[in-house]
This record gives sequence, C-alpha cells and structure tokens, in this order.
Amino acid sequence: MTLTAGYERCRRLHARYGRSYYLATRLLPAWKRRHVHALYGFARYADEIVDSFGMTGDRRTALDRLTDRTAAALAGEPVDDPVLPAFAHTVRSFGIDHRDVTSFLASMRADLTVDRYQDYDELLGYMDGSAAVIGTMMLPVLEPLPGHEAPAREPARQLGLAFQLTNFLRDVAEDLARGRVYLPLADLEKFGVTVEDLARPAAGPAVRELLAFEADRARDHYRRALAGIDLLVPSSRPCIRAAYELYGGILTAIEAAGFDVLAGRARVPRRTRLGIFARHLAAASAAGRAERRVAVQVP
Repeated sequence: MTLTAGYERCRRLHARYGRSYYLATRLLPAWKRRHVHALYGFARYADEIVDSFGMTGDRRTALDRLTDRTAAALAGEPVDDPVLPAFAHTVRSFGIDHRDVTSFLASMRADLTVDRYQDYDELLGYMDGSAAVIGTMMLPVLEPLPGHEAPAREPARQLGLAFQLTNFLRDVAEDLARGRVYLPLADLEKFGVTVEDLARPAAGPAVRELLAFEADRARDHYRRALAGIDLLVPSSRPCIRAAYELYGGILTAIEAAGFDVLAGRARVPRRTRLGIFARHLAAASAAGRAERRVAVQVP
C-alpha cells in the first residue's frame, strides 16, 4: 500500500468512527489534516482490535502483531499494513515521542484483562495511556507557539482526558455489554450503585447522581485544558475550539437527558454540530490566509 493510500485509509477510519473530531479537523490547514487523521486512525485501529475480535487470545495475538509491526515501522522498516506507514511517517515527521506510542499500546493491552478500576486514580492511570498521550502526540502537529511547547503539554493531556471521560459517560451501556466498567468502583459504592444497576434499561436516581458526579470531573478536565488552546498557532485554534465545544456538547446532551445514558445514546444534534463548525470557519480561513502570506514573505 502506498503512503498516500495509507493516509486515505486513516482518513476514512477517522470519518467513520470520530465524527465530532473529524468535523473539527476540517478547520485545520489541509497539510495538517492528514497527520491528525493518521494519529486518530492508528488509535482507532488498535481499539478495534481490542473491541472487535472474538476471544481474548485472538485479541492478544492481534495486538502482539500490531505492536511488533508498529515497532518495525517506527524503526523505518517496511511493513505490510493499511495504517502503519502513514502513522510512522507522521511520527517521524514531527518527532513524536515513541514513549507515548508505547504507553498507548500498553493501555490497549490492559483492556484484554482489566475490566474494572477501583478508584479514579487507577482509572487515570489507564486514561493516561488511552487518552492523555493522544493529546501529546497531536500537539506537535497542532504546533504550539514558539517557546510554549512545555506549557502546552499539560493542557493537551487534560483535553485528551476530558474527551475520554466524556466518551465513558456516554457509552456506559455499550462498555458494559463488552464486560467493562469505566466508572470507578469506589464511586459506585459511594452512590449506592451496583454494576447490575448499570445494566437496567433506564437509569435510576442513584445512577444519575453518580453520572452527574463524574460529569463534574470531566468538566474540570475541560477547564484545565482551555488555556492550552491559545498556546497553539492561530491556524490550529479554531479546530481545537470546535472539538472542545463538540465534545462538551455531548456532556450537555447527557445533562439535558437527566443523566439517563442507559435509555439511549446522548448525541449532539446535527444542526448544533454544523453551527459550531460554521462559527469557527471564518477564524480558520483568516488564520490560514495569514499563514500563507507569511510563508510567501519568508525568503
């Protein structure tokens, strides 16, 4: 598969499975988009192995193969894979830390054997690899302002955590169907909720209180991430502001449903999503024009 075909494969994965963030990436300069697609495509590729294969042994074997092929691709070796050439090209192009890749794959491996987390600190340990490192891998592509690379790192981590926790709250029933609970057991106990309560067709008062508590945690991660947007170059800010609002909109939808995520999947209406995109489109266009003018002026 050619490198171009690999990037296209990643774009299709992103468009299919990451609708909110994919819409936001359309606000990026064209040259950045394919690299964001490559990082998302790789993450989704690994996630699909963990979630879609039948037996744990099959998933472990497939993840072992992906880990070996990833190491080979990052070492510059040719690999026969639909996604990895594009992912490795992006990693090399931006000097993305290989330790973040290793941490991500370790969290994917944890999903093979760990299906409960005792407290929020333990869950954060998992989310550090499954989500926070996605934020830090994206960061070089999004370009912090010169001299702001270090200060931008923690907000990028926090945004990854905010997005991940938002997904966990939306997908309680879906995750439970796979045998996993991503709500800390200590919190379930605190609110008098059992795992069986999460399997009911509708959320009772205790489950709603639990989810409201976890939504406050997600909002705190969003707050910690917000200052990082202005640390990015102007051409990347509209994309991340839009993604921030789109994922935050999922939390708003959960709240509007009274935190009953068991009765149906919380969604941001299409009109709302398109409105967020349109609101940031002018800023994205202006920043892109300014960036091109500077590029022309540089001798």
